[in-house]
Amino acid sequence: MDLIRIILAILLPPLGVFLQVGFGLHFWLNILLTLLGYIPGIVHAVWVIAKK
Repeated sequence: MDLIRIILAILLPPLGVFLQVGFGLHFWLNILLTLLGYIPGIVHAVWVIAKK
């Protein structure tokens, strides 16, 4: 299941984070990072998924 989340995190970072933690702090932080730059959003999403 983590492989699917990581693939979704690469395609759409907030979706990958949402599937892992829901509407929490990490989700909103990931939206902000994705808006500031796509790569920081991906890095944060993969980090959140790998951490849990």
